[in-house]
Amino acid sequence: MSFLARFRPDNFTLALAGTVLLASLIPASGNFAQLLERVTSAVILVLFFLHGSKLSRQAIWAGIGHWRLHLLVTATTFAFFPLLGWLLKPALQFLLPPELVLGVLFLCALPATVQSAIALTGLARGNIPAAVCSASGSTLMGIVFTPILAGLLLSHSTSAGNPLDAMGKIAAQLLLPFVIGHLLRPWTSGLLQRVGNKIKIVDQGSILLVVYSAFSGAVVAGLWQQMPLVSMLTLFLVCALILACSMAWCIWASRRFGFTTADEATILFCGAQKSLVSGIPMAKVLFAASVVGPMVLPVMLFHPMQLMVSAMIAGRYQRKAGNQVI
Repeated sequence: MSFLARFRPDNFTLALAGTVLLASLIPASGNFAQLLERVTSAVILVLFFLHGSKLSRQAIWAGIGHWRLHLLVTATTFAFFPLLGWLLKPALQFLLPPELVLGVLFLCALPATVQSAIALTGLARGNIPAAVCSASGSTLMGIVFTPILAGLLLSHSTSAGNPLDAMGKIAAQLLLPFVIGHLLRPWTSGLLQRVGNKIKIVDQGSILLVVYSAFSGAVVAGLWQQMPLVSMLTLFLVCALILACSMAWCIWASRRFGFTTADEATILFCGAQKSLVSGIPMAKVLFAASVVGPMVLPVMLFHPMQLMVSAMIAGRYQRKAGNQVI
């Protein structure tokens, strides 16, 4: 029973699946879809404002000095992943529909997670200050690097648009509210602490709303008629391969460059994950509404997969650390 519990999806993953099902059965269309589009744009602004408000400057300074660790995490997120996607591209074009190929390449260009990376590092008894710095820095760097990498990886697709224009849009829609939220942190942090875990409802609720909007447009455009079951199963295997390769790289590179076990866990959980929270809003900025649905399918599959596998590995690090203490 405990073994099966390890593989049980978390509540957010189940909510994501339910949202996709709802959008498939009752997609937003017409005037309601236009209203929903404006609401989701506003919700994204609020989401990144809250992320900026929650970011502790003290924690960043506490971990910022570990430059070798941050360099390896950054190289993994914005060099290893895109290179892996580029190497897999010929095979992906043979195995998957064009929309999913672009989605996998977009996945490889995304920044790392923040909350789950820090939580998993803590569970594994890793270097938490370094994890806070590295994961938060990845989100900020993604505002610059993700549009550039998406432009390079998706160079033969008109969907990616001009990387410089995309950077400007992302800066206006994501970075600006993030910075404002961080600057207002002295006034908002007390409120956020009183609200506590309830803020997670806003985080996850906003993503579910964006997912519903994106998939509604894709369903109206005939997404599921164009997406056979075999393609979905193949996509699952592709995501599993990418996750396995990235984790193997993080562990090998950590040991090759002489990092401690605590730092190795930090590198693994900050480097081998991709952010659904940043990915979906970025997709809405970078790509046409009609293709956002299939574009985010890979990251939606990758998200629960990385959490479940990482949770099991974090438990092993925790037991190993406990044995060393004894």
